[in-house]
Order: sequence, then structure tokens, then C-alpha cells
Amino acid sequence: MRLAISGTYSSGKTITTYALAQYAGIPRTRAKTMRELLPEAIPGKTLEQCNAAELVQLIVRRHVDRVLHESRAGQTFVSDGTSLQEWIYGSVRVVVGINPNDSVHLGDLESVERTAEIRVFEQVMEQLGVAYKQHVRSTYDAFVHLPNELALAADGHRPVNERFRSMADERLVEVAEELGIPVHVVGGTVPARLERIVELFGLTPVTTVEKAIALAQQEYDAIDMTIESDRASVIVR
Repeated sequence: MRLAISGTYSSGKTITTYALAQYAGIPRTRAKTMRELLPEAIPGKTLEQCNAAELVQLIVRRHVDRVLHESRAGQTFVSDGTSLQEWIYGSVRVVVGINPNDSVHLGDLESVERTAEIRVFEQVMEQLGVAYKQHVRSTYDAFVHLPNELALAADGHRPVNERFRSMADERLVEVAEELGIPVHVVGGTVPARLERIVELFGLTPVTTVEKAIALAQQEYDAIDMTIESDRASVIVR
């Protein structure tokens, strides 16, 4: 079973993925976040400062990192997200702008000005979508989609807003279904999610929910959440 935990920013993908791997005793896989990739890919810039071309580089880098880890995981794993996220996060920017927070004043039916940069970016996203969809279709057996039940974390790591998140959330489910991948929407607390997922897929727990979540929290806390500009300064020194 090659299972993807799907969802947008602050939906709880990472902690759910880590906890499920511990609870069911299956390998997990993830890709570095764009913020983790930035100091090497585009030194000196924050994600909010990236232009369209630089954003494409980050989207491709994250996809490559994800594919590398998936190829090592074999035929049984749980993935923290999929390459659909990278592509959809890019595609939605055609409507909300390269930095989504610059368009928070727009209404739900409005989009940013279609500049030359945006038009080229849209064409690139369309072509990346062809490749990314093919990869996702051949890689995952099912999606567990986590709805937007939590508020966006105010930690400075998410250059998005609720409109961006809602648009991306809807598109993730639409594209997965378009690809013929079964999608199970699972909400609630982390313990409730774990119980529901093992029930859906006939997985056998190898530990308690409480221990799985505790171990997952330790792993989550070890992720480098330092703002990318601070990490870049450390690398320079």
C-alpha cells in the first residue's frame, strides 16, 4: 500500500504521517520543504521574495527530492504529501500572485493582473502538471485527505492566506479524483485520524496511539523550522 497523506498548509499532514508510520509500523517518506531548500537553491532570499522563475526551481527541486525518497521506500509507505502539492501551490499563484499575501485585498472571483511573468508562469505550470500528474497516478494507491479544520499557524513559515489555502485544498481533491486515485477525507483529532486510517486500509497497529503520537512529536520537533534567512546566515559563517 502506497498511501499519501494529502492536505494544505496547517492541515496536520506531517504529524499525522509520522504518527501513522509509528502506529502501523510502515515506512514514511517526505520531501524537504521549500524553506528547507531555499538556502541552497536561492541564497539570501525568503520564499516571499522569490520571483516566478525561482519558484519554478523550488517546485522542481522539491519534486525531485520527493521522487528520490519514494523510490527508496519500495511498495509500502506513507507519504507526507505528494508532488500534486508543489504543482497546485504553483498553479494557484496564477490567480493569487507569486506571493499570495500581496493579493489579500482581492475578492473571491478576482485574480491578480495577468502580467507577462504570470502568463509565462501559467504555461510552465501547465506543462509541469502533465508530468506531475503522471508521476502521482503511477505512484500512489490511495489518498487520505485532511480537511482545513485548523487555523493557519502564525509561525512565519506560510506565505499564504485562507483564500489560497481553500483554493489549493479543493484542487488537491479534484485532481486526485481526476486521476482515478481513491480519496478518503479524514478529519478530527490525530488519534481519531489514526484509528480511522487503520480501519480504512486494514492496517494492524504495532503500538498504542499515545506512544505513536509521542514518537511522532519527537520527530516533528527535530525538523529545522528556522526562518530560511537565518539558516542562510549560518551557512555563510
